[in-house]
Amino acid sequence: MKNMSQPLFAEERRRTILNLLEKQNKVYVPELCEFFNVSPATIRTDLRVLDHEGALKRTHGGAVNLSKTSYELTSNFKLSHRSDEKTRIAGYAIQLIENGDTIALDTGTTTLELAKLLPSKHDLTVITNDIAIANYLEQNSGAKIIVLGGVIRRGFNCTAGSMTAKMMEPFHVDKAFIASNAFSFEAGFTTPSEEQAAVKSALIRSASIVNMLIDSSKFNSIAFYRFARLDDIDRLITDNQLSSEDLNLLNSYQDTLKVAVC
Repeated sequence: MKNMSQPLFAEERRRTILNLLEKQNKVYVPELCEFFNVSPATIRTDLRVLDHEGALKRTHGGAVNLSKTSYELTSNFKLSHRSDEKTRIAGYAIQLIENGDTIALDTGTTTLELAKLLPSKHDLTVITNDIAIANYLEQNSGAKIIVLGGVIRRGFNCTAGSMTAKMMEPFHVDKAFIASNAFSFEAGFTTPSEEQAAVKSALIRSASIVNMLIDSSKFNSIAFYRFARLDDIDRLITDNQLSSEDLNLLNSYQDTLKVAVC
């Protein structure tokens, strides 16, 4: 690690720690002290706060990334994480929606950003299991909203499980917009929650066109349950922080997959 050229505020420093964890999966207190040019007490406070927020897991002498495990960040934390990338991805995705479309919106903070752009469209029918999305559209749009019922996942603003997935079976939509916690070329698209995986799979099966909205930080990581592979989707939309190696690998699927980098 190279030293930071100038000191950061606590929030910026903690966000940088999470970005480092996305790249190397584990960080150590001495390295972080040198990187940020701050005391061990400051770094331990940062790690304690981030651990309390559910953003990482503290270990002896450092912290580990939770994205490769069965742990899942809460919706409130994810709202503030990589928000610029999510906004750009949503801005591209809205161009794929036409007036009169029937769409399925997966739960997630990126799909919530897309939902915030939907009032610009007319005569939409939106099916979702995300309570925050349904609430936003009910208050701000004229869309017909169908909410998939079932057991509410506390802290995640959505319903999930076999009951929710079964409620999707009678529906067919023009386009689905799906989010993923993790992606690798070997394992496909994965999520820590078996219940959420069932719903994502049901949304994918219902759609004529499947769009995956996934920021670059989710690449090269694996969560517990696979719900789709690359050949199950039609278009992948990501941000411009994707590595050239990953982009080249995606482009090798260009015969069956459309890739958009925002």
